[in-house]
Amino acid sequence: MLELVKSGGWLMIPIIASSVIALAICLERFWTLRTSSVTPDNLLPDILAGIRKQELSTEQIQEIRDSSPLGRIMVAGIRNARHGREVMKESIEETASEVIHELERFLSPLGTIAAITPLLGLLGTVIGMIKVFNEIMIQGTGNANVLAGGISEALITTAAGLAVAIPALIFHRFFMRRVDSLIISMEQQAVKLVEMIHGQREADD
Repeated sequence: MLELVKSGGWLMIPIIASSVIALAICLERFWTLRTSSVTPDNLLPDILAGIRKQELSTEQIQEIRDSSPLGRIMVAGIRNARHGREVMKESIEETASEVIHELERFLSPLGTIAAITPLLGLLGTVIGMIKVFNEIMIQGTGNANVLAGGISEALITTAAGLAVAIPALIFHRFFMRRVDSLIISMEQQAVKLVEMIHGQREADD
């Protein structure tokens, strides 16, 4: 492995660094974007039960807010429910925009890594081929070892760039899809909360 890195030249350094960053982002996003931690199943029923029984204290509301991203959105609506339906919806939307921004954190750098690592590999290819042609100009085509070394450097960096870019692109698309699904779920539950508090919908059994 170390020999491959050495053979690939200095461009292997940013490619390897990109792979480490991409792996760290993927692990962090897998943990952060768990459905159970973003949109807990029992959150909305518990909130509605507390509202009906008038048992939601300030401490409980703060605890709900800190428990999950969906909790933040719900609490924003609850705190402004007395101001009417439209104000409640506006407060939910404002908080939701902040939550969505946090859910999408690090996905832009992951997409950037997927885009630039093939280019780094291509740059390595170009540099390797330039070395090959320079050696051909100086020594002719008789020194096969020098020619093979330049071609090897070109191929290694290209392969390394693609090996990083392909998984990064796959996981970038996967996480974007996961975020979209979580947003839809949060939107549905927020709409239920607004309609139930303002008497336009009965609580689900």
